[in-house]
Amino acid sequence: MLNLDQLASGEVRYDYTRAEIQAIYDLPITRLIFLAQSVHQKYFAPDEIQMSTLLSIKTGGCKENCAYCPQSAHYSTGVDAQGLLSVEAIVTAAKEAKANGSSRFCMGAAWRSPPKKSQQFAQVLEAVTAVRNLGLEVCTTLGMVDEEQAFALKEAGVHAYNHNLDTSPEYYEDIIQTRVYQDRLDTLKAVRKAGMTVCCGGIVGMGEAKIDRIGLLEQLHQLAPHPESVPINLLVKVEGTPLQDEEELDIFDMVRTIATACIIMPASRVRLSAGRTKMSDEAQAMCFLAGASSIFTGDKLLTTPNPGDDADQKLFARLGLKPLPSGPPKEPEREVVRSSSTKQNNSAYEATV
Repeated sequence: MLNLDQLASGEVRYDYTRAEIQAIYDLPITRLIFLAQSVHQKYFAPDEIQMSTLLSIKTGGCKENCAYCPQSAHYSTGVDAQGLLSVEAIVTAAKEAKANGSSRFCMGAAWRSPPKKSQQFAQVLEAVTAVRNLGLEVCTTLGMVDEEQAFALKEAGVHAYNHNLDTSPEYYEDIIQTRVYQDRLDTLKAVRKAGMTVCCGGIVGMGEAKIDRIGLLEQLHQLAPHPESVPINLLVKVEGTPLQDEEELDIFDMVRTIATACIIMPASRVRLSAGRTKMSDEAQAMCFLAGASSIFTGDKLLTTPNPGDDADQKLFARLGLKPLPSGPPKEPEREVVRSSSTKQNNSAYEATV
């Protein structure tokens, strides 16, 4: 039986079982949201939402076959491959993002992994430093990286590296066949060792069963320490991808996923990411109540649509929310208490930070 008082305490733990996580997920939604918001307010201001901007700095032509991705070279989606943007173009976009209220700027490149010791990677490092000098939190998502690349990104000024687990280990092969789950864990290990914070979440609505959403949350929860940033994406169906005709997910399953993530990873910032164009204002408000405290701004997320700055400003005004101010990154203090089972499950991930 769940100890609701303990759940509401916001204690950082790494030993919730899959059965316990499912029991949290299955709580009556009023109780679930109340618990999530109670926990959330122990670590974050209740009326602040971090505004983040995601820019595709190298688009299309990716060798991976992720079933949800319009940038995969395996599918015909109408996305034209484009080379790496210039440093000047990236900095211009970052300045615009900051002017529109973003405090975090994320650069995404459609690579399986960045080309090693190349002019392209050097150009990314130069762009990172230039954007960091604007006073923005810098996040990159460039595919799989090794320790050498991770340390170079950290030295250049990357605050967070995004590398999602996407779904449960059991469902992973139904979505991606060009890499394995362990590849993702190895990248996260390199990111941790380099001293960057981890941005790691997943996608719901890909035809997975509820147990797969629970499995994803279990994997994220067992990472020690927890990812500082947990993006929860709702599938954006793109014509030409294998998931183009996938059934719509019940929005309450999205809300439950966010709330459960907030409760079992209380010091992590849960991000309401892709899929907001399909959500009503009321649905987004429920996600904020469930503990989401970040959104991506602008009218595009890499190559898929996003509500746009005007729509977000109107929504924030209606809800009485405000953007998190820009400034030096601050990370919550955490007490890491690992159980023996957690250490065993995550030996490929853990690193001293």
